[in-house]
Amino acid sequence: MATMEKIVKLKILNTLYYVRSSFWFIPALMAIGAILFAFVTIAIDKAFFQLESNRWWWLFNGEPDGARTILSAITSSMITVAGVVFSITIVVLSQASSQFGPRLIRNFMNIRTNQMVLGSFVATYMYGILVLNAIRSASNDPFLASLSVTVSMVMSFLSLGVMIYFIHNVSESIQAQNIIARVHRDLENTVKRLFPDCTDGENQRMDEPVRRQYDIPDGCDLQVCPVNAQNSGYFQVLDVDQLVRTAVENDLLIHLDHRPGNFITRGARLVTVWPGDRVGEELSGKINQLFILGYERTLEQDVEYAISQLVEVAVRALSPGINDPITAMTCIDWLGDTVAHLANCRPPRSHFFDAQNRLRVIRKISDFESIVDAAFNMIRQNAQSVPAVSIHILETIATIAAQTRRAEDRAALYRQASLVSGGCEKMLSAEDDRNDLKKRYQTVLALLNVKDT
Repeated sequence: MATMEKIVKLKILNTLYYVRSSFWFIPALMAIGAILFAFVTIAIDKAFFQLESNRWWWLFNGEPDGARTILSAITSSMITVAGVVFSITIVVLSQASSQFGPRLIRNFMNIRTNQMVLGSFVATYMYGILVLNAIRSASNDPFLASLSVTVSMVMSFLSLGVMIYFIHNVSESIQAQNIIARVHRDLENTVKRLFPDCTDGENQRMDEPVRRQYDIPDGCDLQVCPVNAQNSGYFQVLDVDQLVRTAVENDLLIHLDHRPGNFITRGARLVTVWPGDRVGEELSGKINQLFILGYERTLEQDVEYAISQLVEVAVRALSPGINDPITAMTCIDWLGDTVAHLANCRPPRSHFFDAQNRLRVIRKISDFESIVDAAFNMIRQNAQSVPAVSIHILETIATIAAQTRRAEDRAALYRQASLVSGGCEKMLSAEDDRNDLKKRYQTVLALLNVKDT
């Protein structure tokens, strides 16, 4: 029962992630709030202001027909402006998709200010419609709703200010540097969530390799059984703690064959279990329920997807159709900032143990080498004929190298710098460009304290 509750909670949290990142969520909340607010103000009008509205100078004191005219003008203009805002938003999304990549559309949709702008117009419209419906012109039972009409007028004035702000915000949001900075903030948030705090220790990962040597049972690879995936999709979220509990309850060692962001095909091996003779249909179903698969990659547990969004902007900027190396170099700067930060952080845990210190779960992680490859491989491959960008990659690697202490991390940087230098040098015809490239490469080697072979 506890396991099912945990699974349901995980699926609810994953659904909430999609709801919060949708474009309709905040406008829908604001519209519901406007409906409730309309009922409240109309009730206050009936209770306090129906007969004595002329005593309050700041309330609307006209006739019911005049109030209907004003409310009709407000509601018609608000729904028109809401349509204009929606149209502008669609144009911006189309431009962002073509220039910066379709995967960045969600970043634009997640801009809370744009959602609140659309929501303010929809809320004003909904509020005005309900107040308009409440006003009665009958001579035997008139109802003016002075407070509600006044509130509707105030909301319309505020909406004009919101419209001006929206135009300013849209013009800011489509600038390349602001897009890159926003994507980098998402990357930072993902790194803070998935990686432990940075430390200054030289041997941050020493105890993990030692455990790997003696905790994996002898003959484990000969007595395993695969658990195959029952569905297809991108690996989005896994409750590792619950997987450990499942391993403890059944006295198993579970090895994950995928990490978040991988595409899993139905029938493919999801995990490997030892001892294999304990795997049955019930256990396979229970393990499958712990994996949430979807139609797209998400930022929840996939740091390389967060990196790939910046990489995509850089690669598109290097395409012949756009040819914007400055934008590519800006992406490289922010990628270098993240990689340098991760050079001083412990990686996520890859080995999980029970209370008796027995190994229960081994999972694949995004280590420093894979992160360096994710950050620079595609940009390097597309920048071989653009010496300014290749040189900038080497300068960024030099900045990272100055902050890197672990030998395996230095090896990853050296490998990447060698690929950048070797690939670009073959494409350069100008001697000065080759000299600049070689100079930056030698700087990297000096900082890494290695000799070029």
